[in-house]
Amino acid sequence: MDTAPVDEQGKRHHPHYVEVQGSPEFGELRRAHRSFAFPLTVAFVSWYLLYVLLSNYAGDFMGSKVVGNINIALVFGLAQFVTTFLIAWWYARHAAEKLDPRALAIKSRLEEGE
Repeated sequence: MDTAPVDEQGKRHHPHYVEVQGSPEFGELRRAHRSFAFPLTVAFVSWYLLYVLLSNYAGDFMGSKVVGNINIALVFGLAQFVTTFLIAWWYARHAAEKLDPRALAIKSRLEEGE
């Protein structure tokens, strides 16, 4: 049976989890994640909105032929897919190098305390 304390909303909070959440190591992990994820999210959403706005309001520009029947809109659309996969790859690399080791250290310390 779980003996973790229950808060006002009926959620159980294990004391070790609260302690870990307040630790400097967990703060560093959150900063490492946020400093990567938030700017990249803003950049990608801006890039996507640029594509949408250009498609809506700059039809002549987006319809300009690049090569044969390939126009700028198609190039930008395909670039959306490429940037999505690049961001996913970059985040996986960042997580493996910077986030996972910190998370595993916190996890092992938490498991030792139980």
